[in-house]
Amino acid sequence: MKFTTPLLAAAALAFAAGAAAQTTKPGLWEITNKMQSSSGEMEKAMANMEKQMAGMSPEQRKQMQDMMAKQGMSMAPGSGGGMSMKMCITKEMAERNELPQQQQGDCKTTRSPRSGNTMKFSYACAQPPSSGEGEMTFSGDTAYTMKMNTTTSVKGKPEKMTMNASGKWLSADCGAIKPLAPPKK
Repeated sequence: MKFTTPLLAAAALAFAAGAAAQTTKPGLWEITNKMQSSSGEMEKAMANMEKQMAGMSPEQRKQMQDMMAKQGMSMAPGSGGGMSMKMCITKEMAERNELPQQQQGDCKTTRSPRSGNTMKFSYACAQPPSSGEGEMTFSGDTAYTMKMNTTTSVKGKPEKMTMNASGKWLSADCGAIKPLAPPKK
């Protein structure tokens, strides 16, 4: 599916941009994203992905869940047509403000200094080619909300997307979800 790479990259970038802005509580985090695209293709791709997941045998679904857990996340349809992802942050990652990111993406993020509980950021990625900006609002070290606007290319055509996200700390224990390895420098 053509949309999964930009979708996962944007979701992971949103989490990393938000959580890196302040000291985050280590443990299991749930990030819920809802994306809207200018063409409606993103919504179709999400519906198709959900349909494919629903059509999998229990064995196939478990295999996919295990593969994602090894990558440091679990994913499920979120409420209201969004996507929910769980990620693990170790104590050391939280202390270094080093957060889970997809290995792919080749992204550079610029964060503005926080003003109260709000922070603005922008980013540009080489693969997949995309750029955007957003604003995050924090509720201590256990939750945040975010709105991000992205411009990318899908099937060779420019695509504008808006993502609303929220992150919340769930537990000190990550269970079966292993932390992602830090990106290679």
